[in-house]
Order: sequence, then C-alpha cells, then structure tokens
Amino acid sequence: MKVDGHPLTSIWLDVEDSTVVRAIDQRLLPHELVVATISTVEQMFDAIRDMLVRGAPLIGVAAAYGVYLAALKAGEKTFHDDIQNACAYLLKSRPTAVNLQFALRRQGELSKSATTRAELIKMLLENANAIRQEEIEIGQAIGAHGAELIKRIGERKQGQPVHILTHCNAGWLCTVDWGTATAPMYASFNNNIPVHVWVDETRPRNQGAALTAWELGQHGVSYTVIADNTGGHLMQNGMVDLVIVGTDRTCSNGDVTNKIGTYLKALAAKDNDVPFYVAAPSSSIDFDLPSGRDVPIEQRDIEEVKYATGRGDDGKTRRVLLTPENAHAANYAFDVTPARLVTGIITERGICEASTEGLRRLFPNAEERRLPACESGLKAAGTKTNTTKTNTTKTKR
Repeated sequence: MKVDGHPLTSIWLDVEDSTVVRAIDQRLLPHELVVATISTVEQMFDAIRDMLVRGAPLIGVAAAYGVYLAALKAGEKTFHDDIQNACAYLLKSRPTAVNLQFALRRQGELSKSATTRAELIKMLLENANAIRQEEIEIGQAIGAHGAELIKRIGERKQGQPVHILTHCNAGWLCTVDWGTATAPMYASFNNNIPVHVWVDETRPRNQGAALTAWELGQHGVSYTVIADNTGGHLMQNGMVDLVIVGTDRTCSNGDVTNKIGTYLKALAAKDNDVPFYVAAPSSSIDFDLPSGRDVPIEQRDIEEVKYATGRGDDGKTRRVLLTPENAHAANYAFDVTPARLVTGIITERGICEASTEGLRRLFPNAEERRLPACESGLKAAGTKTNTTKTNTTKTKR
C-alpha cells in the first residue's frame, strides 16, 4: 500500500542490519509516522502488548520475528530451551488473537530440528520472512475474492459508489500489506470500481478514526469517519450496501471474535438485510475451538476507556480525561458475533458460509495446522522476564 505516494508495509527486517526489525508505531498515527527499532525479544513483547503493533495477522508476524531475535541472544548449548522459553514468554503478550499461537508454534516446532545455534538463527529468520510473505499473499487473495462481491453490487448500482461499512482497523496496518477487510476495498479501487467506506471510529482506542481513515486516505480511497453508534442509522436508511470486518479469531463453527462493537454491527445488518462479511485469513481460523463461547476475551487497562489521545489546536499531541477522575470503567477488547449473523467468510481460498461445513469445504486438511504447543508450556510462561523500552525514530519512508 502507499504512504505519501510510496509503497510501505507495517513491518520489515532492516535491510542494512539483519539483527533489527522495523515496525510502524501505530500508537502515534495518524499524527506522526514513526518507525520503531526492535532488537530483542523483550522489546517485541512490549511492542505486541502495548499495541505498537496490533491486528491478529501482524501480531503473528511480529511474534515470529520475536523468536528470531531471541535466537540471536540464545546460548550455544541452551538454545533449544531458550527458544521454547521465548515462545512461551511471547504467548503471554496478547491472549485473544490465534495468529500469535500459530506463529509461535511454527517457530517452536521448527527450532527442534536445529543442530547448532547458527543453523537455528538461519531457520527462524527464513521462517519469519516466510510467514510475513504468506500474510501479504493471503491479503492479496482475500482482496481478489472480496472484490468480486463489490463488483457485483457496483454493477447493480450502475456505476454508483458501493458504500461499505467497516469496524476497527482490518487494513494493511494490522497485517503486512493489503489488509483483510480493507483488501477488497483496495482491490476494487485499484480496478477503478468506485467505493466509499464508512469508517467506525471504534472506541476506546479509535483504531478506525486514527488508523483505517489514515491508510485509506493515503491510498486515495474515499471514506467518512462516523461515530460507532451511527452504523445502524445508515443501514436503516439504505446508505450501506455491504459490511466487511476483520477477525481476531474465527472458531470452527463460524463464530467470529473481533473488536468490541462488531456484534452490534452484525445485529443491525441482519435487521436491515445488509450483507455482513468477515475477512478471515486462515491464520485467524481456530479449528481447535468449537465455538465463540470458548474464546478468551481480553480485558485491557480501563484508562483506555477513561482517556483519549489527540492533537490540540497548538499541534501538540496530548492525552485528556473523559470521565470523572474516579469513575469505574470496563474495557472488554473483543466480542463474539454468532455465525448465524454472518453472511459469509472471505478467505484466501474463496468465500464460504459461516459454518463448520463451510470452513471445512475450503480447508479440508485443517488438522495439518495443529502443531504441538511450545514444550515449555505454561510453566515457562510463568517465568518473569525484564522488559526494555522499544526505540522509535521518526521517518518519512
């Protein structure tokens, strides 16, 4: 995707120093484009936990690079245990997105075949690069499949813009390139199909207003930011042709876990006969989890609800208190949308109904993706590790 007319991805290995991972610090967008320098597993843990990097696919890629960074510091004789410990440590950074688990399992399993530390480092880097490339190709494929839906609606509207509502940020910032929910929008735009995107602000962290609006605008896609409670009104008045959202974890029965507020959009869409699609890379589908009742829902710091960050008239970014100082608050990060409310799931292999049968039709060999968890398991996950701050630098890349 493009920023200031130039191609950019959300995360990459430094071209001059292979011991350094670069990533856009998403906490500072849209007002500052800052690239973080990440060189240790502890810094990668902090980057994931503090949402410097965020979005299920990107978290998986970041974690894969985190294991590689751990290998650079691993002992010559203890590297197997060190890697398993690093996997278990990174697993604690965010609990909901299944991509994190898959990436760590892949790295942890691969590391077992290494006979030397040097071989381990090479293998883990190659695999991290492969996982990154996979997410790019998956996003592009999701875009192609989803664009067919938009094209058909556009043909019915005889060239009038297709109005798409999306929630949170399921764009290239949450993957590596293309995104998930936004991929069909970008593909349509690139193919000269007129689209307009309704962007939910997505409280409490405002990822829609800050991130989705920023990346759509940078690429030239028409959009309008709306308050989270506006979507139902737009649907009632025929102003939404299609809803496309992302997913942090889709269960084997088609239940979808996504940013808090997604369920309400699905209810409004169902009531108004608006198609509701979920863009789900296979890395976000958890075939081991039977239904949404079993998904761990992350509860984050209540200060995210009580405070908001923005730029003042003086051009300075500041945090302001929205509530009474001693107000009680709750901060559930995700909710579950039942499969019955989902029109279809857009994957890199095509579009299917939100059901066990539908997902199995596209992914008949899902068991092959069920790798054993890191050997250290919860025991190593309980090990305390010191953390260090991630370095950031302003850039115009």
